[in-house]
Amino acid sequence: MTVLFDFSKVLLATCRDVLPVFLLIGFFQLVVLRQPIPQPRRVGMGVVYVVVGLALFLAGLEKALFPLGRIMATQLSDPAFLFGPGISPEQGNWADYGWIYLFAGLIGFSTTIAEPSLIAVAYKANQVSAGTIGQWGLRITVAIGVAAGIALGAFRIVSGTPIYLYILVGYLIVIVQTVMAPKNIIPLAYDTGGVTTSTVTVPLVAALGLGLSETVPGRNPALDGFGLIAFASLFPIIAVMAYAQFTHWRAVRLIKNVKEES
Repeated sequence: MTVLFDFSKVLLATCRDVLPVFLLIGFFQLVVLRQPIPQPRRVGMGVVYVVVGLALFLAGLEKALFPLGRIMATQLSDPAFLFGPGISPEQGNWADYGWIYLFAGLIGFSTTIAEPSLIAVAYKANQVSAGTIGQWGLRITVAIGVAAGIALGAFRIVSGTPIYLYILVGYLIVIVQTVMAPKNIIPLAYDTGGVTTSTVTVPLVAALGLGLSETVPGRNPALDGFGLIAFASLFPIIAVMAYAQFTHWRAVRLIKNVKEES
């Protein structure tokens, strides 16, 4: 009964949150465009599916994903696990947290591969480019970027270094790449930075950051627990443009070698 009561509260809150969206769409369809809603029964069922699905997802976040992320971060950063018995956390250093960096990178990679918004963007990019942009190639490249970003973000939390240094250097790299990368890949690269921080990635990454900042000595969850999402948005841009630059360089070199041989 407790589970049903909690879910009913989440469902009511979801209805309240999405109601303005549906009212806006209905207003423009019926008042501005003055067109009837096509297939109203099918649209109504779709609305029900969306609301119930969002409510189930939010309930799952609260009951499972957020606690799981924090528990994993707490266990992996436990002094008894990292340093052995009898050694206090103050005696360790950033190099002792290797399992944390590995876990952060792997959780970033796996959640990005499963990200529905990235799957949709990769599918459309493959269609628009007539197959030259592979769906799996794009998804894996973006996932590698997210993995590197979250691992580096975990290092930032452990080491306590200021976040602005990483963000500043990262966007300087992006600016340089924007000038040098193939022009047709730049908009897609920027979009991948946004679609990676969606329904699957954000909950686990946010919980990981909060759990890690609560466990590492001298860290404040309010100051150090957040910021991993920024890394997950920034590094896919770098990864996609770097991959495009590499493939462009390889293609140019291949053409040059063919001309020299002929």
